[in-house]
Amino acid sequence: MQTFEKTITVIEDDLDQLNHVNNVRYVQWVQDMAEAHWLQNASKAILDQFFWVLVSHIIDYKNQAVLGDELKLKTYVSSSEGFFSIRQVEIYNASNGKLLVKSETKWCLMDLKKKRPSKIPSELATLFD
Repeated sequence: MQTFEKTITVIEDDLDQLNHVNNVRYVQWVQDMAEAHWLQNASKAILDQFFWVLVSHIIDYKNQAVLGDELKLKTYVSSSEGFFSIRQVEIYNASNGKLLVKSETKWCLMDLKKKRPSKIPSELATLFD
């Protein structure tokens, strides 16, 4: 299973009224990681034919992050079959390795021209192995 990682630093705009990272920001980072991983692996021909829509999202908040924390974001696809792909995203405090957020999202592959669900072709399923 192929992982995609990124490191970010918490900035003031990421914070809520309690000076912790806002839960909505974590959801945005999960979305951003899925998109970045997809764009890194998909060819122009694939991008011209398919796109993904989010079907469901589960997120568990384990610990908090604050201004200046360096975070390690990690994502991988745990399964792809039929029309659906399951993606995991984990967010860690980079300095101590503590898990902050664990997310599982279910995505449906869509045909760009038809705007209809499409079965995941084998060449797409193997992009993230």
